[in-house]
Amino acid sequence: MADINLKEITLIVGVVTACYWNSLFCGFVFDDVSAILDNKDLHPSTPLKTLFQNDFWGTPMSEERSHKSYRPLTVLTFRLNYLLSELKPMSYHLLNMIFHAVVSVIFLKVCRLFLDSKSSVIASLLFAVHPIHTEAVTGVVGRAELLSSIFFLAAFLSYTRSKGPDNSIVWTPIALTVFLVAVATLCKEQGITVVGICCVYEVFIAQGYTLPLLCTTAGQFLRGKGSIPFSMLQTLVKLIVLMFSTLLLVVIRVQVIQSQLPVFTRFDNPAAVSPTPTRQLTFNYLLPVNAWLLLNPSELCCDWTMGTIPLIESLLDIRNLATFTFFCFLGTLGVFSLRYSGDSSKTVLMALCLMALPFIPASNLFFPVGFVVAERVLYVPSMGFCILVAHGWQKISTKSLRQNKL
Repeated sequence: MADINLKEITLIVGVVTACYWNSLFCGFVFDDVSAILDNKDLHPSTPLKTLFQNDFWGTPMSEERSHKSYRPLTVLTFRLNYLLSELKPMSYHLLNMIFHAVVSVIFLKVCRLFLDSKSSVIASLLFAVHPIHTEAVTGVVGRAELLSSIFFLAAFLSYTRSKGPDNSIVWTPIALTVFLVAVATLCKEQGITVVGICCVYEVFIAQGYTLPLLCTTAGQFLRGKGSIPFSMLQTLVKLIVLMFSTLLLVVIRVQVIQSQLPVFTRFDNPAAVSPTPTRQLTFNYLLPVNAWLLLNPSELCCDWTMGTIPLIESLLDIRNLATFTFFCFLGTLGVFSLRYSGDSSKTVLMALCLMALPFIPASNLFFPVGFVVAERVLYVPSMGFCILVAHGWQKISTKSLRQNKL
């Protein structure tokens, strides 16, 4: 993996600054009002421990009306802004812009794991300027995504150093990974999904296994015709440590929200209170909607609630074709990436994981959330999209170069 240089860092920071300089002169809008203007946890007179007892909006976690969004480290940065400039918005927006630049630079380092130098820069620049990030960067509450992403990527980079030169386990990077996962989760809940990224990286990238190989080995072991290779046992130990740490974080998180899910209204998410099959059809359709926003962010909206996306109430709704096409395309990429062991399949696999796993908490597929679509939750998934685009460019440019030589 090539190190990033000062020229590349300067380019990325300059591009971020050029794109978001005008955001410094914006005020507080929409959710910023509740999280900043109306949040007493920002005031120096409020005891610091209160930040760890209240949710993101300053409501006690024990209250039924709490949204159960526990992000004390993000609120702590809001409090820092308040100490510097009270409720003058410029410092809040400036810090958001700085954090976005930091994420873009760290993302470049992650891209170097899977792409060549030029393609890595392209992916990072695309991420830096992608219009889908407008809400996350210019909306002050989007700082939860920015901060969580910094520690999310740092945790992943730390884990990539857990394999020794003789395939031994290096425990210090793993311990650091667990710590960084906890910090990312305290910035925003989806930070915990980096554990899934690390697991996929360990099995299919670091160890180079493919799904057919894993199935064959497991089948032979179950039939008593072979034993599990030592390298697989080491991999299993690392995965157990990661999963146990994740389980511990989940248990703590459940205790914090006192085993209660937030209560959302029909206005927040109409599909969540709709009958079968409307609920399932609509929630599945929201997946290609989000994917389309990454590919064609021409119609962005600050508030996707209520009727912005009409419910799908019938199997005959033409929009179900978009859902079917999306899952077919995703399945094809998934089969390709899991079946083969080449560099291209590994890159596609990691890109798919970055797109899918961090989006799971917001997907509505496992539990309802308080929105139909929220562009800021696509901040991390867009990383996978940018890697896919840059990888496609890399393959095309390499093919063209070979044809020119011939």
